[in-house]
Amino acid sequence: MIRRLYDWTMGKAAHPHAEWWLALFSFVEASFFPIPPHPLLGLMCLAAPQRAVRFAVIATVASVAGGLLGYGIGYFLYESLGSQILHALGLAGSFPKAACYLREMGFWIFVAKGATPIPFKLLTITAGFIALPLGTFLIASLVSRSISFMIVGVLFRLFGAPIKAFIDRYLGLVVAGFILLVLAGFAAVTLLEDGGKTAASRCESAAALP
Repeated sequence: MIRRLYDWTMGKAAHPHAEWWLALFSFVEASFFPIPPHPLLGLMCLAAPQRAVRFAVIATVASVAGGLLGYGIGYFLYESLGSQILHALGLAGSFPKAACYLREMGFWIFVAKGATPIPFKLLTITAGFIALPLGTFLIASLVSRSISFMIVGVLFRLFGAPIKAFIDRYLGLVVAGFILLVLAGFAAVTLLEDGGKTAASRCESAAALP
């Protein structure tokens, strides 16, 4: 089923309204849709490298907007809907750790995790559940989604189609390196303020709903 859904999603890259489809998939993926928009974004950028940054901006804005839906689900409807979504997507086991990390490290862990392949919907629903301040949530979402999507858009815009093979193989490393350069100092300060014990040591042992 997931494979068919993936193929159907990728088929929208050649659709006359591909930008609208990209926006829709970016929006719903932030709260419940299982297929990330990055492969569709990559195909669209491959077909039209000169519009790659535009595509990345569309994905970023739509994903942040969709994140608000995920936040609302976690805040208002976790018991009736949010938990069911996480169970259906196989993310329920990661929820306690995600809640712990967001409580312990807030903005910076949200930015770092949100820009990586960790499902964004896990973060948005969890952020709503723990009532992460909405302003913090929006800024962190914008930063993390910009990193995640704009790297793809900028690389395609600068290098065109030949960059696809590089992105396919090394995008995770590129994103990780960028995050490290931007956030390392702040993360170090956060960990030091935690007395050296680190949020990780506590959150790794989280096994029950907070």
